[in-house]
Amino acid sequence: MRALVQRVIRAEVKSRAADSSEWSVAGAIGPGLCVFVGATHDDTAAQADKLAGKIWGLRILDDSECVMNRSLSDVHETGGPAAVLIVSQFTLYGDTRKGRRPSWIDAARPEHAEPLVDRVADQLRSLGATVATGVFRTEMNVDLTNDGPVTLMLEV
Repeated sequence: MRALVQRVIRAEVKSRAADSSEWSVAGAIGPGLCVFVGATHDDTAAQADKLAGKIWGLRILDDSECVMNRSLSDVHETGGPAAVLIVSQFTLYGDTRKGRRPSWIDAARPEHAEPLVDRVADQLRSLGATVATGVFRTEMNVDLTNDGPVTLMLEV
């Protein structure tokens, strides 16, 4: 599994079904992490759990001296909102090594990827995070304000 993690001041995802022109807010957070999550064919629930743990413990939030020294876990322990916006993102497995059109062959089919992305969100909730999500198999628009900017790619 892969995750593109961005530290944000705020983030919001709107979604709409393919047969609709109506957009609605699916999830929104204030300060925290916006995490785009992708899965490939052989990813497992154990990898989803490991990814959630890595996100939970990633020390990229500022401490009182503006040093990236705190994690969502640390924020939660001090009573703050450990906010995460999870957005499924099959394009994290786009292969652009040949030609100009990405190949999606490494991206998992929706029926395999959806339960894994949901599991990452559920695991973060069980750890204490406040989790908002996009809506799988819909068109989504993400609006966010990067903080830093801080952007990291995780892979498990």
